Amino acid sequence: MADAAGAAKPLGRSLLLAYGLPGVPLAALLLPLYVILPAFYADDLGLGFAVVGGVFLAARLWDVVTDPLIGALSDRSGGRFGRRRPWILAGAPILLVSATAVFLPAAGSGWQSLLLWTMALYLGGTMVLLPYSAWGAELSSDYHQRSRVTAWREGLVVVGTLLAASLPAIVGAERGRSLEVIAWALWIVLPISLAILLRFVPEPRLAERRRPDWRHGLKALWGNKPFLRLIVAYFLNGIANGLPATLFLLFVQHVLEKPEWSGILLLVYFLCGVAAVPLWLRLSARYGKHRTWIGAMLWASVIFAFVPLLGPDDHLWFLLVCVLTGLSLGADLVLPPSMQADVIDLDTLKSGRRRAGVYFAVWGMATKLALALAVGIAFPLLELAGFQSGGQGNQPLALFTLAALYSLLPALFKLGAIGLFLGYPITAERQRRIGRLVAARAGRP
Repeated sequence: MADAAGAAKPLGRSLLLAYGLPGVPLAALLLPLYVILPAFYADDLGLGFAVVGGVFLAARLWDVVTDPLIGALSDRSGGRFGRRRPWILAGAPILLVSATAVFLPAAGSGWQSLLLWTMALYLGGTMVLLPYSAWGAELSSDYHQRSRVTAWREGLVVVGTLLAASLPAIVGAERGRSLEVIAWALWIVLPISLAILLRFVPEPRLAERRRPDWRHGLKALWGNKPFLRLIVAYFLNGIANGLPATLFLLFVQHVLEKPEWSGILLLVYFLCGVAAVPLWLRLSARYGKHRTWIGAMLWASVIFAFVPLLGPDDHLWFLLVCVLTGLSLGADLVLPPSMQADVIDLDTLKSGRRRAGVYFAVWGMATKLALALAVGIAFPLLELAGFQSGGQGNQPLALFTLAALYSLLPALFKLGAIGLFLGYPITAERQRRIGRLVAARAGRP
């Protein structure tokens, strides 16, 4: 990690494990939000696809206010408990209570209750996730060690996702039962993992003494051209990933007509994502993070192009699709957050200030808005095409719309992200130069 002088030191596996552990329960929380909850409220509770899509999109707009505020405040925090710890401690209870209310809705709950508790859930999630992510960006100043930090964190995120995805196979296919198990498990696993994080992972002591000005910080974001390219490409790729995540269960049930395969297919997809992480780390060390990420997005786009050719009982072919697209998931998880830490260094060089919280606030807004837009785009278009989730009587146009939203539209978004990211300027060599200049400005050898 960065010591008092800010020099890079090797990060031990025990420290990386302690830092990454909260990713397990946080992922188990996020998977239902984007895969299970939209279909559960729209279909099982009968709120309708357009209403649920609008609610999730409206709740995400709430983050436009809370994310930059909490990011800036966490940067300005200090004292004996550090900058990140107090926010995590305050956000965890809000997250647990609101997650329980969203996952276990009271009888007769309508869209108003869903909106209220989802906004509370997003607030608690921001208070935990944003300082947690910024903390990871500050653990090392080294280009490649940052990839190790994100690899451990996101690898454990995938482990949590796998556990959540396996629930339908364990407790049955009923969505409500899976949500109930996840809700109560969070009350045990999240506090334990956060206690390990707070006890065994020290916060780096930063050399700069000036407290960041959040207004100046937000203004500086627009002058950081590599950051803008990265965040827009990440946003487009986030929509591309959010669409199949939102529509996965519907695609398996209505296009493949194999709902009993949902759990197996999700497990295979995420297992392949975990298995591919070491490969992407090796490729990024050889070719650079941005080139490797471009290759991963292009790979997924090519595979997605074949999905509309699938139909009833083509679940084994779709299993192959899950394997091949799952491989690219590892790159999506590890490389963009690592590059995010690199562009923060560029801001530090120009400003002399540490503003990881503000940067990760905007990063979090892009993540959440992309996933909310995926729901907001997909569900109204499905209703417009006449899609009916309650039966098997959908017309060919409705089924093709579902398949196209699941695969072709994500491929287009990924291609747009690739176009924006060609020629990305921060390579390993440039990041090392930036790091040396930051160290020299701070008076370090």
